[in-house]
Amino acid sequence: MQLVGMFDSPYVRRVAIALHLSQLSFTHTNLSVFRNVDEFREINPLVKAPTLVCDNGEVLMDSTLILDYIQQLSGTEIRLMPEDIVAYQKALRLIGLGLNACDKSVQIVYERELRPAEKQHRPWLDRVQHQLISAYDLLESYAASRADWLVCERITHAGIAVAVAWQFTQHVVADVVPAQKYPALSAFSARAEALPEFMAVPMEPGWQPKP
Repeated sequence: MQLVGMFDSPYVRRVAIALHLSQLSFTHTNLSVFRNVDEFREINPLVKAPTLVCDNGEVLMDSTLILDYIQQLSGTEIRLMPEDIVAYQKALRLIGLGLNACDKSVQIVYERELRPAEKQHRPWLDRVQHQLISAYDLLESYAASRADWLVCERITHAGIAVAVAWQFTQHVVADVVPAQKYPALSAFSARAEALPEFMAVPMEPGWQPKP
């Protein structure tokens, strides 16, 4: 399999970590959706990261759908979602919050860096920032209430999504979500980033996890 996209994308990174945890071999093609458009288009005309090229040449996209495919490949021996229905429900809740945090962080970056300053809409930016902060307020309460991996004794897609989201937000918009306000999330992220599967997928060369 070939995973296409840069690890500074939380969506690409969560897929790569899941592949490592699932003990599935893959190659990584480090292409940017902005700087390598022509090369990316040859693999996926939609230029969407992550893109997964399967062993038979089929091209998949969207991190959540790719993770569903990975689970089918790994079978029942390695599961990255809890089997208990209540824990499964909580995992879905946490994944949703983590992905929302990623989405809102991306929207803030795009608004700040891609839209000219005179065209930035402050009410819209305030709304997005409020949504981002609300997501992390909820995640902090979850992290503070559990000493394990949020939903069970092993890391799941929920833990991956939350940890990856936290590092991405701290990497790009730490001024909106200051780490000192979220000690439980910071501690959880540090534990996750110390796992070999996370260490194998740094956001960029020389990157070090933030508190």
